[in-house]
Amino acid sequence: MKPIVSIIMGSTSDWKVMENAAKLFDELEIPFEINALSAHRTPEKVEEFSKNAENRGVKIIIAAAGMAAHLPGVIAANTTLPVIGVPINASLDGMDALLAIVQMPPGIPVATVGINASLNAALLAVQMLSLDNAEIATKSKKYKESLKNKIDKANQEFANIKFKFKTN
Repeated sequence: MKPIVSIIMGSTSDWKVMENAAKLFDELEIPFEINALSAHRTPEKVEEFSKNAENRGVKIIIAAAGMAAHLPGVIAANTTLPVIGVPINASLDGMDALLAIVQMPPGIPVATVGINASLNAALLAVQMLSLDNAEIATKSKKYKESLKNKIDKANQEFANIKFKFKTN
């Protein structure tokens, strides 16, 4: 089994956030890999990874980083694969990472999700993969349907809550 999505973190401390993305890929049976690479501490390895990812069958890269958060941009500079950046709240409430990832120069795009929003990054990757994979598209639609079902169930549970002045 070869990965089609790569989850890259600037630090192992980012795992507690990125685990949500891994869980979704596992649930939807989408092959993925997980690696820690640092734009600042292992720049040669980041460049090597970025330049070789497509040849290994990777289709989308999710890159998470906090603070200076250069990792997603450095990866995007070295590949034509889609890169989804996940800003990590490591300092300044994650705003430093968000701005570092979202403010890329022309020609080096990084799709960016919210701070610590690895699940949304994974869902965006799934939707991208759905464009040319009917099996993944079906799984994506079922997942979205399950979100609706959760709300319906919550409203059924709220209907059973009793208050003196509650009207529904």
